[in-house]
Amino acid sequence: MIYPANVGEYLSIDEVSLSNGELYTFVTNKIGRGKRGSLVASIKGTRSQDIIDTLERLPLESRKKVKEITLDMAKNIESAVRMTFPEASLVTDRFHVVKLVMEALQHLRIKKRWEELDKENDLILKCKSEGKKYKSKEFSNGDTPKQLLARSRYIIAKKEIQWTENQRERAEILFKEHPDLHIAYKHSLAFRSIYEEKLRSTAEKRFKEWMNNTFEKELKTFYTTANTVKTNFENILNFYTNRNTNANAESFNAKIKLFRANLRGVTDTSFFLFRLEKLFA
Repeated sequence: MIYPANVGEYLSIDEVSLSNGELYTFVTNKIGRGKRGSLVASIKGTRSQDIIDTLERLPLESRKKVKEITLDMAKNIESAVRMTFPEASLVTDRFHVVKLVMEALQHLRIKKRWEELDKENDLILKCKSEGKKYKSKEFSNGDTPKQLLARSRYIIAKKEIQWTENQRERAEILFKEHPDLHIAYKHSLAFRSIYEEKLRSTAEKRFKEWMNNTFEKELKTFYTTANTVKTNFENILNFYTNRNTNANAESFNAKIKLFRANLRGVTDTSFFLFRLEKLFA
């Protein structure tokens, strides 16, 4: 479905599941703010050619008016957008980039937790073979080693200033026991702070420094993130032109999911899309 009248200068593109994992790609106008006039196009699937074929049905004059499009790091969507909106600047959503860094940090925490679980299981078996009762080590806050790592999930996802007293105590123990996790946490904070920069040139310099530090200090947890940032570097830097994000697309997706939940799922996809058209197009 396409709605040429809703094309604006600033668009967002994202995919969402309607039912049974079936993905649809939605193009929305930022000015619509998730209300009537927001929906520009609805495309079944995420195949690049399907997106191109649908969006090329929009008048070329309308497509040339588009100045900026925010999107995630999916290359199929990026290539489709480049083909169909020749004058538009592509902006990689900052939240997707930061999420990648945070997932790398959480991956390190989870890896350490599994190591502690294996260590505890080995000790339990050893005590059992010796006819002894196993008692796990406890820290000053009452956490065992595996509990410490399990309960630190939200601590390392937040900045220090946002910690409560209990979280601060847990963080001190965590970073004392796992100094490499502390280094990784600081490295993630350094990345997040780059998005507070106002100038593109300053941000570009800091991104490059962050990537160099990742490899120089051999922070292997962030190797994939650094390489992904390098691959999408130009689109990431385009954020500093207007500081637009894909938040409106995520908000639009949330409305669709809530609508779907209220209907107890989607049984008739065509009728569901018809209702979306009446609400948002």
